[in-house]
Amino acid sequence: MKYLLSILIFINLGASAQDTVTIIHKAYKTTYSKSKQYPIKVEWWLTRNMLSCDTKTKRTDNFEPDPQLSEHTNLQQHYNGSGFDRGHVFPAADGGCDIVKMRESFYFSNMLPQTPQLNRGDWKVLESMTREDASKYDSLYIWAGAVGEVKKIGKMSIPKQCWKVIYNKRMNTYEAYLFDNNNVKADGLKNNEVDIKVIEQLTGFKFKIK
Repeated sequence: MKYLLSILIFINLGASAQDTVTIIHKAYKTTYSKSKQYPIKVEWWLTRNMLSCDTKTKRTDNFEPDPQLSEHTNLQQHYNGSGFDRGHVFPAADGGCDIVKMRESFYFSNMLPQTPQLNRGDWKVLESMTREDASKYDSLYIWAGAVGEVKKIGKMSIPKQCWKVIYNKRMNTYEAYLFDNNNVKADGLKNNEVDIKVIEQLTGFKFKIK
């Protein structure tokens, strides 16, 4: 029961305080923009234990509004016929050993409208790589999100870029990646790896594990 009840926290960000909402779920913490109607930052721990179970939970594909912010995350109608994928930020496969995390992964507060080229290309490759690294090194902390607006579909903004920052606890290292959300064919992770300062300047967030 305690995991089904998420904690809703409103962040005081000055003039944008009423726009930006942070919601803590069992699987992840999402910072969601009500004006853009996409998460500007999602963060979570990914560990070897999270990925280790005898029987994986079946992928639900049950995309739904976040029950803690349903008015602003009821977005399926904007995706219909749009040509954009419902791109997971916290990946469904990261929650494959936990039925609650699997369900939470399909909340629209965890979705970015991504081009198929990005969602099924380098973004997917990076998700797989982080699971491999978590299995090898045990504990990763991951931040990911999007910035900008190319256009709107209904009330939902289509982000210009998507990003991800990965902290490897054992190695005490950070990796950062920045992808254009466009129709260009995937060109590999190395071509999209950037200095973490680039993401900090772009988003205004600081990425540090104390």
